[in-house]
Amino acid sequence: MVDEERRFSKALIGKTVVSKSGKKFGEVGDIIFETKSGELIHIVMKNVTPYTEKLELEKDKEGRLLVPFSAVIAMGDFLVISEEDVI
Repeated sequence: MVDEERRFSKALIGKTVVSKSGKKFGEVGDIIFETKSGELIHIVMKNVTPYTEKLELEKDKEGRLLVPFSAVIAMGDFLVISEEDVI
């Protein structure tokens, strides 16, 4: 079971992140999670769009933009996020 969850998390890396209105945010670069519970906390963004750069999103120590995982509303070919939960 744990291996399936790990594969699932790795499958998210590189997926395009879009809002439910269709605005492209960038791609999933990494995922931050709570090690004890396994709860997914943030999506670390890469290849962010100019639109995303203008938003005042939280950043990690390296300056990478973070999107709260709680904003994810659908996962498939894309990660769809609720823009209202991000900004």
